Amino acid sequence: MQMAAQDVGRLSRLAAGCAGAAVAAAGVLGLVTPSVRTAPLLTSSPAAALSVAGLALFLLAPRRNAPAVRVTAYALAGVSAVLGLAALPRHPAAGVATLLAALALLCLDLRVRRRPGHPVRYRVADPLLAGAAVIALVALVPRMFAPTFPGGRGPDSLMSPHHAGALLLLAVGTVLARPESGPLRTAAAGPGVKVRRTLPAVIAVPVVAALVSALAVRTGISRPAAAISTGAVLAALAVLALIGFLVRSLEGADRQQRELVTELHERRDFADTLLQSMNEAVMVLDANYHVIDVNRRWRELTGHEEAPGPPGPAQVPPPGTGDWLVRRADGTDVPVLATMAAIPDADGRTRGYVATYVDITDRKRAEDELSERAAELETSNERLLEANARLEAALTFKNDLTSMLTHDMAQPISSIASLAELLHADYTDLPDDIRVELVEKIDRNTHRLIKMMNDLQLLFRLDTGAVTARRTPVPVLEVVTSVTAELDCAEDVGVTVPDDVSALADRQHVWHVVRNLLMNALAYGEAPVQVTAARHDDTVMLVVQDAGAGIPEDLVPKLFDRFMRGAGLGLFIVRHLVEANGGSVRYERAEPRGARLIVIWEAASV
Repeated sequence: MQMAAQDVGRLSRLAAGCAGAAVAAAGVLGLVTPSVRTAPLLTSSPAAALSVAGLALFLLAPRRNAPAVRVTAYALAGVSAVLGLAALPRHPAAGVATLLAALALLCLDLRVRRRPGHPVRYRVADPLLAGAAVIALVALVPRMFAPTFPGGRGPDSLMSPHHAGALLLLAVGTVLARPESGPLRTAAAGPGVKVRRTLPAVIAVPVVAALVSALAVRTGISRPAAAISTGAVLAALAVLALIGFLVRSLEGADRQQRELVTELHERRDFADTLLQSMNEAVMVLDANYHVIDVNRRWRELTGHEEAPGPPGPAQVPPPGTGDWLVRRADGTDVPVLATMAAIPDADGRTRGYVATYVDITDRKRAEDELSERAAELETSNERLLEANARLEAALTFKNDLTSMLTHDMAQPISSIASLAELLHADYTDLPDDIRVELVEKIDRNTHRLIKMMNDLQLLFRLDTGAVTARRTPVPVLEVVTSVTAELDCAEDVGVTVPDDVSALADRQHVWHVVRNLLMNALAYGEAPVQVTAARHDDTVMLVVQDAGAGIPEDLVPKLFDRFMRGAGLGLFIVRHLVEANGGSVRYERAEPRGARLIVIWEAASV
């Protein structure tokens, strides 16, 4: 069926192209007639417009052609319209008919809607073609009655039969150029289509009547009235037949309409039954989001009473699928899984919406319980992680403390033990100076152990956060001098500290900081050690610099950590005491060699 339709369409367009060529040829022949050649202006003749219109139809007949060819055809149709307009003063009927035909060619592919949103489109060229065809028929019919006037010149006409026939052929060819639209389309159904299909027969009735009248005269009827009566009878019979056919078509259309209405009611009942029997809550809305209908499950879900007709305005979920809260009639909310989908029409425009709701109260309850259990589990995991971190820190602290006690305290303890054993065993045999020297060594190692124990005690206090600072103005030079005197290192330490430099800090903390920095520089660096201090705006900077090889780069990030290898507890204690007093400490490499430890405190008011 589809292939047959395509073949008929190609044949129709081929006939349209031949009609266009014939009309163009007829227009050219009309231009070479003696009456036209003697005219003052050839462009005022309808034959010129007719030849250009025929050429335009010939180019527009193919369905698919190049854009340049289509533009050329439309341009020729425009020229034909202008020429038809120019022929109006001398040939009014021919000019108007040619103008209408040219405008129909210009609007051949233009279709408009009767009103916005109407599904059917109408071709603009159809009424223009009808007007041109009617003018041509009005011009041809009187010529057909000429044989009924014997001995006379016959009735006058609006235009020459040559031009009227060419115009009628142009109108038919334009209709054949687009068989899928216009009067030849078969996609629709109903009385309007039947009337459109019988319209050519209605137009042909006067022509047939004229031919019958002429035949009656040729067969011996002398009076023109008799011939005209014969034509009128034939025309009346044709009209009666047409009316009967139309009545029958209307009865069939009415029967078909009743059947369609019955089928529509059945489908509506089925759709309503299907809607009410669905387990999901369904709400149908129009394009303006006004509720059209709801099902029984929706009323149960929302708590609205069963009432005829759709409910009032309702909250509409967003497009797509997702969780949503439906407000019940009592003011409570019900969690649902909502789906909002558009209902398109034949042209793809949205004509309504359908929203479905699935009650997920049980699922939400289970999700909430699962979320609570997950939160509790996460909290327990965090506590376990914190406990593990504390255990790991305690284990690391224990291991570092054991390592330090084993390494750093083993030497003075073993030295004290061996010296005490020697002194005890050979006390009477040892000279006095040797006994004094051994006692002094025991005393130094004892003080060393006491210092370690004090550092450990301070470490424990720092680790538990029990150290607090009582900040007062502390003269830096006084503290540095006291520490160098205690350590007996004045020969290896150079001090450059002004008398008026005072830090706002805990005096005992400043003493521990300076002592640990000097001991670290003397133990792990090389002499001479330079201690400098200066005031900069609201801060005091203390610098302890040795002349050693400096600290390796890989140890710098952990230099102030607890139990740092090569630094003992000193720098860890320094960092915590400085920070407890609101200061900071950092390391810099000295040039050309050595290590610089820089402490910054808040300066005391002068």
